Amino acid sequence: MKISPTDRLRIGVAAAALIAIAVPATGQDVPESLLPPGFGDAPAPTPTPRPSASAVPGGPNLAPPAAIVQPIPGLPGATPTPTPTPSASTVPIDAEALRQYELPDFARRSLTNIGIAGQGSDFARDAFGGTDGPWLERIMRSLDAPVASRWVSIALRRALVADIDTPGDVDGADFAAERAWLLVRMGEGPAARALVQSVDLDNYTPKLYQIAMQALLATGDPGGMCPLVASAMRVSNERGWRLANAVCLGLKGEAREAGRIVDQARRQAPGGGAIDVALAEKLVGKGAQGRRAATIEWDGVDRLTAWRYGMAAASATPVPAELFDGVGPQVRYWHATAPQFAPNVRLGDGEFAAAQGVLSSEALVDLYAQLLADEDASSAQTALASDLRTAFTGNDDQRLTMLRQFWEPAATTPLGHARRVLTARAAAMIAPVADHVGDADQLIASMLTAGLDLPALRWGSVVPVGSDGWAMLALADPMGRSVPVGAVSDYAGQHARKGQLLFAGLAGLGRLPQDQVQGLARDLNVAIGARNAWTDAIDRSGVRGEAGTVLLLAACGMQTRDWRGVSPVALFHIVAALRAAGREGEARMIAAEAIART
Repeated sequence: MKISPTDRLRIGVAAAALIAIAVPATGQDVPESLLPPGFGDAPAPTPTPRPSASAVPGGPNLAPPAAIVQPIPGLPGATPTPTPTPSASTVPIDAEALRQYELPDFARRSLTNIGIAGQGSDFARDAFGGTDGPWLERIMRSLDAPVASRWVSIALRRALVADIDTPGDVDGADFAAERAWLLVRMGEGPAARALVQSVDLDNYTPKLYQIAMQALLATGDPGGMCPLVASAMRVSNERGWRLANAVCLGLKGEAREAGRIVDQARRQAPGGGAIDVALAEKLVGKGAQGRRAATIEWDGVDRLTAWRYGMAAASATPVPAELFDGVGPQVRYWHATAPQFAPNVRLGDGEFAAAQGVLSSEALVDLYAQLLADEDASSAQTALASDLRTAFTGNDDQRLTMLRQFWEPAATTPLGHARRVLTARAAAMIAPVADHVGDADQLIASMLTAGLDLPALRWGSVVPVGSDGWAMLALADPMGRSVPVGAVSDYAGQHARKGQLLFAGLAGLGRLPQDQVQGLARDLNVAIGARNAWTDAIDRSGVRGEAGTVLLLAACGMQTRDWRGVSPVALFHIVAALRAAGREGEARMIAAEAIART
């Protein structure tokens, strides 16, 4: 929904007034991160030293963690000493590389705005407004991903890949690196790869080289490293680039030189590093004139690293399932989006990726459809694919029978939510009649996972007031109709936790009588008047219309893998700020998701 600047200002003022309501605070009820350290095998980007990297005045003073600078996971060699990231103009690119580049000036891409979603993006160039660039980079770097909300993840991905202005006080390539690094940790490998490749080679900085390798490993694309290898080896001591050089030489047909580098790496590899060299050697052997044959033995390998996953994916080498248990869930999302692996191998991870928003409803349906032609699919997988086909092609009774089977896992679990994502469009085909009211809550929840708000609203005259379906429709309604306070109170009386979330969502969307918000907040013990650095920052960003900053801070408020860790207060500020920033569509879906997944 497009909102004019005048309307945005009016909404912002109203939101600010609502946020400032004096409600007795029961404490700063904003969730802290419940996550363990993320997928720490991959290095965090080396921070660029900048003068006066202070927080936005009055904003959250979230100090960045100490820089984590490591060699590429699993490769031999000691951890290098952190080095400052120079500006793009000081990166030593050799003359030969520049001659090969040979782009005319009009074809070169500027660092003032970087992104892969251009004219089709609905994010304005100033999505991060005038927010301090180093502060944004610190927030991105310290964010624990993935987060609780599927819709927050989807919206944040869209903001991170959009063609947006680089803040004036950071280097454009470094800012792109921070965006890509967050996307990698969110499990969005293809988006991260596209973003790093949207920067011209002669503008690369050491930080961007570092993150480019991570993005390319996440997508199993060593060929994408080849244009970077020569210049990367001049600015980076990471031994991963040396093996990447061998792979690229092998792909070019220079098998002898590639073999020499591989043999040297094998001699220098410490215990446990043999698998890393073997995986690179396998790719070298696939090049022209490649005569090396490498057998990959996972026996004795006790951990999966970014290098091991990326090289295995590049050669379509199956990774033992138990190794995925020791890494963060984002690695499963990388696996889900890797087309070189068979559908039957990717299905389980594909469902988890869909629950997180990495795969869309349509993409998950396509993955299921491929099972029908996959000779290696199990009988159980083939049966699921056949049942899904019936859910899309049968009559309403047949559809409902199949849908109920898919919905057996609880909606609060990742698999249960994934199954509702899977069936969203089949659910939209069910007629909204009284005979089907017993399934209405699940049908509405399923449709809203794919943003199908208009088909879901057809059930408005069918679902009883006080049901979960009614609550989700009250939040998802694009018409913004007001909801009686008494109905919210009655719902909260039956569903205490959901009642708090319903109130928070409706209050943030401005759908409750303003003069009654304070009393209802007190009755439901939702301290929307509590203030801290995070609430101040997200409220201010919303009023300024900085949608990108709001979404980044929204993710900060949802640093937990489970909706049970998201407080109603956090939901209120996220929804109100998104609405004020002109992102009411996402705000509605996030609020409805809270009911569906609690």
